Amino acid sequence: MTMNDKSFEPKILAFCCHYCAYASADLAGSMRLQYPSGVRILRTPCTGRLEVEYYMRAFENGADGVLVAGCLEGGCHFIEGNLLAKKRVAAIKEILQESGIVKERLRMINVAASQGPNLVAAIHDMVNTVKELGPSLLRGKTNGPELELKEFETLNSQQ
Repeated sequence: MTMNDKSFEPKILAFCCHYCAYASADLAGSMRLQYPSGVRILRTPCTGRLEVEYYMRAFENGADGVLVAGCLEGGCHFIEGNLLAKKRVAAIKEILQESGIVKERLRMINVAASQGPNLVAAIHDMVNTVKELGPSLLRGKTNGPELELKEFETLNSQQ
């Protein structure tokens, strides 16, 4: 598959906080807004609870990109969880870059529960960015299963 292959459909894992981003995804669904089928949304209690392991496992298990969607800055239900996530995502981008993975494959956005269209626009933008980058170098090269939400749901329930 080449970078310009039109048939490439990126696999994107979107970690969405329960209170804002997941609610905005729900609103987007109610509004019948669509995003590509390769996007998997995973509800998390708070983006600040996501450790480095979650992001790295997503890439190891075949994700071409990871989107972290948290509450608006200053509006986190866990006070500063989204600010912690922002710092963590910035640090992980550097780790990815050092590992040979283009850091644009990881992105954090902030949305309110009422911003379903904004979330869908951010998802489309992320998909377009990853399409330009092409498939992840790790896709299909690890011993783990292809991107399965069950593993992340198990990790998420342990929090």
